[in-house]
Amino acid sequence: MAEILFLVHRAPWPPDRGDRIRSWHMFEALAKLAPVHVAALADNDAEAEVARGKMTPLCASLAIEVRKVSRPLALAQAVLRGEPVSNRLFRNAALARHVGGLIRHGEISHIVAFSGQMAQYLPADFAGPVLMDFVDVDSAKFATYAAQDKRQPLHWVHAREADRLGAYEAEVAGRVDASLFVSTAEAALFRGRSGLDEDRVRAVENGIDTDTFDPSLPHDPVGQGEGPLAVFTGQMDYRPNIDAVRWFATDILPLIRRCHPAARFAIVGRAPTDEVRALADLPGVAVTGEVPDVRPWLAAADAVVAPLLLARGIQNKLLEAMAMARPVVASAAAAEGIDATPGDHLLVADGADAMSAAVCSLFDDCDRARAMGQAARKQMIARYGWDARLAPLGQLLGLAA
Repeated sequence: MAEILFLVHRAPWPPDRGDRIRSWHMFEALAKLAPVHVAALADNDAEAEVARGKMTPLCASLAIEVRKVSRPLALAQAVLRGEPVSNRLFRNAALARHVGGLIRHGEISHIVAFSGQMAQYLPADFAGPVLMDFVDVDSAKFATYAAQDKRQPLHWVHAREADRLGAYEAEVAGRVDASLFVSTAEAALFRGRSGLDEDRVRAVENGIDTDTFDPSLPHDPVGQGEGPLAVFTGQMDYRPNIDAVRWFATDILPLIRRCHPAARFAIVGRAPTDEVRALADLPGVAVTGEVPDVRPWLAAADAVVAPLLLARGIQNKLLEAMAMARPVVASAAAAEGIDATPGDHLLVADGADAMSAAVCSLFDDCDRARAMGQAARKQMIARYGWDARLAPLGQLLGLAA
């Protein structure tokens, strides 16, 4: 009987951030194919306990270990050993021993690893099918960081990580059966970097649960106040999100407020840094911190904005907003990979002037904004159901019915 080992860099439950949304739905899809043994890491004890409470009854076995390595220590260890910092950050001896024990026991027939940091736990001599879901080309992200930030030592750290991680990604992809990426653009980029063909590098896109993200469901009133509301959602200790909201709050919102003096901007998401919290001192800006449910904030938005300067793969935040029938204004980087028509399903704008003009156009024309949101939801229903998006997993693993 087939049994799957699922290696995950963050325990999938709760599916409340981009990586865990994808990994949770992947776990559900795998569990329909065969019993799943989950070996995962967590950022802290509280997250580990929440995940154990939900997932233990659903798994053939479950091991979750808490990451303890600090970034400075991981950097020092990585430099000494000539390896990517990303791997050191997610290295855990207890989890490695657990995975080794599962493999030696002989019941694991298939392995799926989620996120490149988990490739270090793949056994070298495993005979069964192995899928590596890189999600994004992380080395390209660090190359972009290095190009954007010339300050030392950050430039050196990012450039080094781009080089070491890029080589590691290519080496891993060369020994697994297939490497998965979240969009056709990411898959094409990696094929060019690795030299592998389409049969070895595939796009398996993210989906959206349109029954959960449904604007017709009742939602608690939030964000009430005078003036139109723009909303950004995301993990607020993640650098691309921090840069996006800072840019919007300091450069774009003042332009919007020239046309709509009462316009407001809500930054919605867990773990806001001090830098993000300080934005609440600006006129019209609110920082919510963690919320129990992001849907009420999406429902309250007159426009959902994604002014990301750096983005890789498909942005779940946009899929969620569009499924909630909200009009969206996104940078070209944020919109890349989403099967939607600019002008019909969302607005794409780059630069502060273009971004502010796009948001103002939605604030000015409520009928147009409403029609765009409704068209976006129809597109999400037609194109982005999770079952359809993850259907290739069974075939790739040789477990399709």
